[in-house]
Amino acid sequence: MAAQWSVLLLTCQRGGCVSAFQRELEARRLRGGLGPRPPPLLLAVEDPWARLGSGGATLNALLVAAEHLSARAGCTVVSSDVLREARILILHMGRDFSFDDCGRAFTCLPVEEPGALAEALVCNLDSLLATMTHRLCVGSPPGVWVCSTDMLLTMPSAPGIDWDGFQGVRVIAVPGSQVYARNHGVYLADEQGLVHDIIYKGTEAQIQQCAGPNGTVPLVCGVVFFSSDAAEQLLATHVIPPLDACTYMGLDSGAPPIQLSLFFDIVLCMAGGMMEEDFVKGGGDTRVRSARSVLWTALRAFPLSMACIPDASYDYMTTSASNHIHSLTLLPRSASHLRFCKTAHSHVDVRPSIPSLAHTRFLGVAPGCVAGPRSHVPLYPRQQPSLLEDGSSVTNCLLEGAVRLAAGSVIQHCHLQGPLEIGPGCLLSGLAAGSSPALQGCPLRDIVLQGHHVRLDNLPCRVFTLTGRLDDWQSPADAATYLNVPWAEFFHRTGIQEGDLWDAEMPRRSRCLLSARLFPVLHACEALGLEDVLWLLAPAAVAGERLARWRAAWRMSWQELLPCLDKAAELGARRALFFLQGQRKVRRVLLGRQDSSLLPLIRSAVHEGYHEAVLGTLDDVASTAGDTGIAARALACIADVLGCMARGEGGLRSGPAANREWASAFRHLESGDIASGVQELAAERQKWMSRPALLVRAARHYEGAEQILIRQAVMSSCQFVTVRQVELPPLGHWVQVTCPARLDLSGGWSDTPPITYEHGGAVVDVAVLVDGCRPIGARVRRISELELRLVSLGGTPQSEAAVELVCRELEHLQDYCQPHAPGALLKAAFICTQVVQFPSQKPLRVQLMESFGGGFEVHTWSKLPHGSGLVSRCPGPACAPCRHQQHPGGSGDGITVPGGREGCQHRVPHPRRAAPGAEAHNRRWLAGPGGRACAQHQNREVEGPAAAQGGGAEDLGAHRFYPDPQQSLAAGVHGEDSPGPQPAPGCGEELVCQAALRSAKRRRAGEQCRGVCAGLEAR
Repeated sequence: MAAQWSVLLLTCQRGGCVSAFQRELEARRLRGGLGPRPPPLLLAVEDPWARLGSGGATLNALLVAAEHLSARAGCTVVSSDVLREARILILHMGRDFSFDDCGRAFTCLPVEEPGALAEALVCNLDSLLATMTHRLCVGSPPGVWVCSTDMLLTMPSAPGIDWDGFQGVRVIAVPGSQVYARNHGVYLADEQGLVHDIIYKGTEAQIQQCAGPNGTVPLVCGVVFFSSDAAEQLLATHVIPPLDACTYMGLDSGAPPIQLSLFFDIVLCMAGGMMEEDFVKGGGDTRVRSARSVLWTALRAFPLSMACIPDASYDYMTTSASNHIHSLTLLPRSASHLRFCKTAHSHVDVRPSIPSLAHTRFLGVAPGCVAGPRSHVPLYPRQQPSLLEDGSSVTNCLLEGAVRLAAGSVIQHCHLQGPLEIGPGCLLSGLAAGSSPALQGCPLRDIVLQGHHVRLDNLPCRVFTLTGRLDDWQSPADAATYLNVPWAEFFHRTGIQEGDLWDAEMPRRSRCLLSARLFPVLHACEALGLEDVLWLLAPAAVAGERLARWRAAWRMSWQELLPCLDKAAELGARRALFFLQGQRKVRRVLLGRQDSSLLPLIRSAVHEGYHEAVLGTLDDVASTAGDTGIAARALACIADVLGCMARGEGGLRSGPAANREWASAFRHLESGDIASGVQELAAERQKWMSRPALLVRAARHYEGAEQILIRQAVMSSCQFVTVRQVELPPLGHWVQVTCPARLDLSGGWSDTPPITYEHGGAVVDVAVLVDGCRPIGARVRRISELELRLVSLGGTPQSEAAVELVCRELEHLQDYCQPHAPGALLKAAFICTQVVQFPSQKPLRVQLMESFGGGFEVHTWSKLPHGSGLVSRCPGPACAPCRHQQHPGGSGDGITVPGGREGCQHRVPHPRRAAPGAEAHNRRWLAGPGGRACAQHQNREVEGPAAAQGGGAEDLGAHRFYPDPQQSLAAGVHGEDSPGPQPAPGCGEELVCQAALRSAKRRRAGEQCRGVCAGLEAR
């Protein structure tokens, strides 16, 4: 259950790139980050004034929401009636943040969400949205929720708030220690939860007065709920001076600005212990006191209650670097819906770029072996020590080579190339690959190093800032530190003087790190880089060489840089880096055959406009992998990209895939020239990307191309099948087999490519008799004519022929992989069992004469109604008595005969015994480019002593298989010569074997084999 919002608003400061934040909200809607039913209205709202305050921002946002709802309702003026049934969420971004250029709301958390529909970075905004939507606000009545984004908030899954008969305004509190409350706000409430006062940074006695029986106090956590009645009254004040100045309408009307607090100007007026005179006089200037008087009149009648949530937690995101690093490296409380991880959305090399001989010996590398600098799979994962210590955090990064990160350090949004050593207590953010040379050999410990996108009068540039973990931004320089040492010591070591940082007329109490012009922005003659701030860490001998260059540069303080930060460029750079590391993930997953779905990343790339980059990566992997299984999966991913680009339009993904425009590429793939085939596919693809219908058709053709490679990968398992001659039965002697029907219980089609590539698959089924008989059968006999006579009978062996087909040339078999071609199933059976070699230079007549001295006549029948969904698998090799097939992992799975889905399968060797071509992706259906081949089969592994020795029966899924055809005949898959045990008369529909639940193993790359089907029915 989740709250269903009517409007979601995100407020930001004036000049805060509101369009960039609107784009972020829309991106979350597209990728499903706002739930299955996202709000109809998503609005990023800019504050009308620079210093509006949280109260003014709330009133302005409420007006904007009401105006949009009124327009949707057909009103010509703003009507408060639209608030009665509306559910509105207002999120305040608040002030600038020292450690993230995009503010606290967009501070990225070290979190991955495996179950998300689309893969994306998780920001504090996303965490708060999930908390509010799925936990805190569930069950609340219509009204307006207001939430700050300047804290990390943790809520239990069931907060337990009682909303029965609720009226007025409710504040949300979390229990905290009295020590923590000294620097924060607390509520003073009675036993009924009615708030009497809000105390901010109170005395020890005042805080003690708020404590509960367990000694904790209810902390103000920045969340307030206004009932629809209270919201209507608050909205009504937007036309009353001086509160009209809080809104954009007041700005457009020429009203002078005013600053109001949500808690101390709006909420506090409803506290039970507050008197009107004290409240009004508590305002600053005359206009604020006048605004408080209006608010008292409008809101005083509403009760103010508090809900303190047990097991909830609240961590304000302060300007302390130590606290910020601690919050990103400490696991959240158990009540949180988030799970922090060491590396989130990052590509990290696990070994040094160029290991020394001594190091390689330590890793277990024999002398003379080469360790390449760009391995996608850990070369020696067991011996290699981790480059990232426990207690460190890496988010949205690309770390290449030996980048060592000590415990207690954080890297975000960086592309770094080793070798680098990053000591404890560091925060690195926004550094590009070009910064790596400057960092090599630089002592990094207890420092904050950030790269910023800055725009100066439409001139974009990059600026780097460097501070210490223990530095305080606002403390006067006389009693503060820079780079963790007193300012005096810093001046002495670097040669910098106070006059270089602060104007002479600036009061000494205002001289602080926030106002110090430390950071070079532009230079008249040279380009600036990271080394122009890193020298501030250097010893005195080195620092002297850089001082003149530093003084010649135009420098700015952090205070001066803040208004110039280009938030849109920063968000764009993060997005580009995310998809750059995402491309590495694509290579890592495909080349490493990892059991990891790429579909969430594909969806995100399409939503964000990075599909071309992902397509290029997939093309490269498919053409250079040198492995048909990997190339097939890459082509399946390209089909998914094209399908996502259609955005649910253009028709069904299933359909034909034999357009002549793609034939040349298919021929290259059929011939084994994968690189040329992929290149031609990519060239043809560009012609089919203009509209959804073409995209869907192109996706079908990529799936057809994928099936070609799957077939080649699977057929490589034929080297594990041995064929030897046995005594031929006499001409005209019938060999007959019958089979039970199969009922699929669960998982149907889930083990079929391309589904298995992304999700794995498992099918459970049972075999049954119908009216006491095996309803499906086939029989074969040798004939003197050098031909294949294929006959489909009615419901019984005695029925008249419904379809008869005679094949005298190999060309008559070439449509075996077209599911709807006449006799495709039986043609596939002859080819799959190697009775006929196709393709071959020898004509069919010559093959039949040399190997068998004649041709074959095959009859098949089924009593099952067409389209019933009931299918079966009869052991195809038993129908061909002229050959004996042996397999290292067990015998063939058999042939599905008419009456349901058609198919032909044989066992594939377990990957641990397979050749390089028969890898973990081998259990696939074989199909030609005529359609998306998919049919149902069991995911089963063939291994163990019995299978390896070829003795006894192998119980696989709902069927029992025998290594020897004669054992099959004797065990109930009976023929004329050996009828085997018969079912008791009158059994009806009888369950003849138990469903093998162990066939429902989840697919794991490298630990699962695939079944083979030669060209059968398309979905």
